[in-house]
Amino acid sequence: MRAVEIPPNLPFSFVLDDLAELNPVVGRMFGCFSIYVGAKIVLILRSAREPEEDNGVWIATTMEHHESLRKDLKSMRDILIFGPGPTGWQVLPENSDSFEEDVNKVCQLILKGDVRVGKIPAKKKAKAPSNAKTKPKLSKSPKKAAKIGKNPTKPKSSSIYKKPSKK
Repeated sequence: MRAVEIPPNLPFSFVLDDLAELNPVVGRMFGCFSIYVGAKIVLILRSAREPEEDNGVWIATTMEHHESLRKDLKSMRDILIFGPGPTGWQVLPENSDSFEEDVNKVCQLILKGDVRVGKIPAKKKAKAPSNAKTKPKLSKSPKKAAKIGKNPTKPKSSSIYKKPSKK
């Protein structure tokens, strides 16, 4: 088993101890610390100044699993900074009386491979390299095009379109 590198300012580092046998990977997300197990993001560890009520362990899940997870995790609730209504993310608030107990339970669920916890993040669209050549943008305004000597509505002379002859 390889040792997990623990960032010095990582909140709730006991989570990594609980998940050590799965070789979790720590990343950064939203100014917090994300915890990945394999390809899945499973948790985010948050300890920030504002708003403090959402500090704690965020759980990557889906709305279909909220009800059943709440039976196992007493303090689990919606994340307030995301606005009204449920989202796929839930939080075990740090200020809850059952915080450590619930965090240990969610870690046990992860260790058992519980499908209710964890998401495979959507793949990001690849960005074009910064040195890639891009097509020049045509002016939408015929007046602007005329100023720079181009007419985006007029086909080039090498085009198959020809000007009608004047008689």
